[in-house]
Amino acid sequence: MHRSASRIVALTALGALLACTAAVTLTSRLYAEGYSPARDTWPELPPPLGWARYDAGWYAHIATQGYSYTPGAQSSVAFFPAYPLVLRGLSALGLDTWLAGVLLTMVCGLLALVLFVHWARTRAEEDAARDAGLLLALYPCAFFLYGAMYSDALFLLLIVAAFLLLERGQLLPAVLLGAVATAVRPVAPALVLGLLARRLEWKHERGQRWSGVDLLPVLAAAGFLLYVLYLWRTFGEPLAFVKVQSAPGWDQMPGWRTWAKVRWFRSFSRDMPVGDFLRLAGHAAATLGALALVWPTARRLGWGYGLYTAAIVGLPALSSKDFMGMGRYLLAAFPLFLTLALMLRERPRLRLGVMATSGGLMLLLAAAYGAAEYVS
Repeated sequence: MHRSASRIVALTALGALLACTAAVTLTSRLYAEGYSPARDTWPELPPPLGWARYDAGWYAHIATQGYSYTPGAQSSVAFFPAYPLVLRGLSALGLDTWLAGVLLTMVCGLLALVLFVHWARTRAEEDAARDAGLLLALYPCAFFLYGAMYSDALFLLLIVAAFLLLERGQLLPAVLLGAVATAVRPVAPALVLGLLARRLEWKHERGQRWSGVDLLPVLAAAGFLLYVLYLWRTFGEPLAFVKVQSAPGWDQMPGWRTWAKVRWFRSFSRDMPVGDFLRLAGHAAATLGALALVWPTARRLGWGYGLYTAAIVGLPALSSKDFMGMGRYLLAAFPLFLTLALMLRERPRLRLGVMATSGGLMLLLAAAYGAAEYVS
């Protein structure tokens, strides 16, 4: 019985990967003029390199040439090092950097979904774990797990594995994976808080007393801190990854205007393109929906996961000027998908409708991504 849920989710994810890759390949051919940083190396952009769009160029640059920092201008230091370091390692084995990025995402995405089902079984019954896996595999922005040359699939794999090990009482391996994860994306406070809170809650559930060992999750910030030290030593600016966010073109200047989403509100007008409206409204709606699931998550899965999801959703939502990117950032809030599965458990028709609609949107967004539309 345990194998069936994992198998169902794995087969669904594999089918989604093939379908999304086909959609990306088709639209990248139909809209051949669309921007892809891989064109400098592969002018014809052969499949599956339709997955190499936008930020993929930054990751490839870091993997092949290392970091650079120009104050006041867009710079590669904005991107954390673990993902491009893996790309560099794969390239050293003779694999093309672009192809390595696509394959890395595919492998990490599939593994992350399988491990997610194993994690979900530690907090719910088999059927709920299966449904949660399907909801995650068919989530509209899950195409970032199926080939997009971004770091989201690697990050999801690491954090799901860390929490799974934590649930099994394997604290040190969980902390080590967490440390690697904080070198993938700049959300170390959320992950450290989540691992620490869940460890303390885990001990409490078993009637065990807390000890100094239970503070080990704080060390999961090591990946983040090492990158900060590298920036300080190399460029003399430990927070360079924050400062470049305000560069022209990114315009994510820290401050009340960003926190209050002034740019988001001003983006709406009567004559704005429909695509822009749907993109801005969609990411905002997804963010609000995720925040609405935080309290049910705390009630159903425990306060540790409630704190983690509040932080992993709240940090990027607060720092974004217009919610763009939140669709894929929400992949890291994986406990929310189990909460949603539990809430839909007694409503099978609605559950199937949500999955079908979500899967359809995922294919549409993957096709738009292949056509070089900026979807997240």
